[in-house]
Amino acid sequence: MEFDSFVLVAATDSLRSVERAREHADAIEFRMDLCENPREQLESYDGELSVLATNRWNAEGGNATDDAARLALLEWAVEQPAVAAIDVEFDALDDPEWRSLVADARAAGVRVVVSAHDFERTPSRAVMNEQLHEAGKHGDCAKLAVTATDRRDVLDLLSVTETRTAAGETVATMAMGAVGQHSRAVAPLYGSRIGYAPVAPDAATAPGQYTLKTLSQLVRTLSADH
Repeated sequence: MEFDSFVLVAATDSLRSVERAREHADAIEFRMDLCENPREQLESYDGELSVLATNRWNAEGGNATDDAARLALLEWAVEQPAVAAIDVEFDALDDPEWRSLVADARAAGVRVVVSAHDFERTPSRAVMNEQLHEAGKHGDCAKLAVTATDRRDVLDLLSVTETRTAAGETVATMAMGAVGQHSRAVAPLYGSRIGYAPVAPDAATAPGQYTLKTLSQLVRTLSADH
């Protein structure tokens, strides 16, 4: 999984339902924290779309509460042939064991998305610039999801996305919530390299996600116009 161009990722907690995503998605985000049997599903997965394995911590919108078990599952996922990338929260990298996971993944040729989420607000441009820049030092793509309360928040996020991209960094950005929903379609025009939409239209994994078909059509149309 490369991030030198935009990657549309279909998010799901079930690898048994990903066939419906093939028409629109470039890859699958497997939300292991939302799945009861992630090892079994990943071992038996033989789909065509590569997997971005995510085991999201509950403090950042996920369902995982045991950090040691969460780390162990991602360490195991790195070794699975279907896994092309993993997601690691930026705050987790204060721990040397998580930094070791990142090093092991990159040594194995598995890409690393270093992510941060703010479910309350959109930080200042200076803070977002710093967050993305620092996260990018550890992974192949720095992801920042914020919560927009007005359209100015979206403008700030897009400006930061363009700034970091112009600096040669690989980032993925989105503004969560209804106010920021359109950012998911337009952020790729400013350099964002990953977009997320649910495999099942009624199973969004973050506030404000479009359906997979809708996001695919919007990104394709906007990109063609530019």
